[in-house]
Amino acid sequence: MPTLEWIGKDKVINHHQEVPYRVLERQYSFDESGQHSEDNGSENMIIHGDNLEALKALLPQYEGKIKCIYIDPPYNTGNEGWVYNDNVNDPKIKKWLGEVVGKEGEDLSRHDKWLCMMYPRLKLLQKLLADDGVIFISIDDTEYANLKLICDEIFKNFAETIVWQKRTSPDARKKLSSGHEYVLIYTKSADQNLGLKLLPLEGKDAEAYTNPDNDPRGPWISSPFTAPGYRPNQMYQITTPTGKTILPPKGRCWCNIEEVYQRLLSEGRMWFGADGNGVPRRKTYLSEREGRGIWTWWTNSEVGYTQMATQEVAAILGKAVFDYPKPVRLISRIIQIASSDGDIILDSFAGSGTTAHAVLNMNKADGGHRKFILIEMMDYADSITAERVKRVIHGYGEGKKAVEGTGGNFSYYELGPVLLQPDGNLNEEVGADKIRAYVYYMETKETLPTQQNPAEPYQMGVCRDTAYYFYYERQKVTTLDYKFLSTIQTKASGYIIYADLCAIPQETLRKYNITFKKIPRDIARL
Repeated sequence: MPTLEWIGKDKVINHHQEVPYRVLERQYSFDESGQHSEDNGSENMIIHGDNLEALKALLPQYEGKIKCIYIDPPYNTGNEGWVYNDNVNDPKIKKWLGEVVGKEGEDLSRHDKWLCMMYPRLKLLQKLLADDGVIFISIDDTEYANLKLICDEIFKNFAETIVWQKRTSPDARKKLSSGHEYVLIYTKSADQNLGLKLLPLEGKDAEAYTNPDNDPRGPWISSPFTAPGYRPNQMYQITTPTGKTILPPKGRCWCNIEEVYQRLLSEGRMWFGADGNGVPRRKTYLSEREGRGIWTWWTNSEVGYTQMATQEVAAILGKAVFDYPKPVRLISRIIQIASSDGDIILDSFAGSGTTAHAVLNMNKADGGHRKFILIEMMDYADSITAERVKRVIHGYGEGKKAVEGTGGNFSYYELGPVLLQPDGNLNEEVGADKIRAYVYYMETKETLPTQQNPAEPYQMGVCRDTAYYFYYERQKVTTLDYKFLSTIQTKASGYIIYADLCAIPQETLRKYNITFKKIPRDIARL
């Protein structure tokens, strides 16, 4: 597989490992009762801050758990007139490039800068993606080729490129105008069937078939006689005359033609034409079909277009704040084919908050419980991104243009302090609870249990029959000694205990299968 090289790549290829871990600090919560300081326990998040650091901050809770990611990064067109600067010359990005790439960054082309900006962010997104997860990335021709190559390198499992018809008519000011953009799709697993779903049969698709004989099982379509579909009882091995044993391909099964023929004939699901001399056919009822396949050409009539998206935002906020937002219908289509009820949808270039709008709409329509995480680095994260979500939840517009609220909730976060300082010491201002959550995740790759045993205040949890303890006090030095061991009540096959010092001989630790880890020296970094 070809790889892409550019100036600065060697500085950013592993930069995601050097990004400091910052805690997230909730600023307020919002729900149908409005905005308030009390934590409403919402799993929906809007985070203001550099999306590189915000993605790192999500790892302890969400690594490998995000089912659907959609991002709409800067297209790097060179247009500096937008609210969202699209030339990778935002002061925050320029500062970051100077710190990470160094003086070499001063000579970078805008394409080099864009690649340096995108690469570590995509690396963290890949870590967050679930094993059956899917990522969708909007882009245009400016960086499509470069994006495709670095995504091939990072995600590896390319699924398809969607062509989205973003306009309804050509640009009259140009002889040759672009009417499309792309959405690249990558899956975490090489088996795309794990992450992608068929589109539901609805509207014209469902109406295309009639039920002439009023069959109670509903409308039907014709399908090949030799396509019985997957059946577990037909997944047996076959042994060839040479002694080789084989199974059917993954997701397929063997077909016994005579058996299928007799069954379909007895069920009245097969006939031979009006005069009995036609080609054998089988009735497949729509209720038996999962849906229709996903075509890579998405028309504006199906999923909306740019002007529609501009009008959507203006109707909610009272003004158009972006020149090229994405329509809700486009993001809804993505969520529909890549997530199920209860899944998490992440957007780390949140812009006006269209992804949250689509999630809330879909939850209202089907009673679902999908969750969203939005990240926006610009200062309008609260005034535009979060404000749109608030109005969608409560409802907006007046009179005939009034739109009923979706209901729902979220909490708004800022990036907090760094947990581990550059010298390796703990930043004690972070607080013991957040330190414990980080340490437990680094040990187990699991979220810190919410239920703690009050009899063992220093225990973090038990994972795979190992008990974890973080013996830490901000105001004093802690020592793993026999007195502390006498307080342990949990029975496990092994123990990992963090403390400032250890006064127990190594042979005793080995005898009881105890591993001592020194604070802060042995706290791993993300």
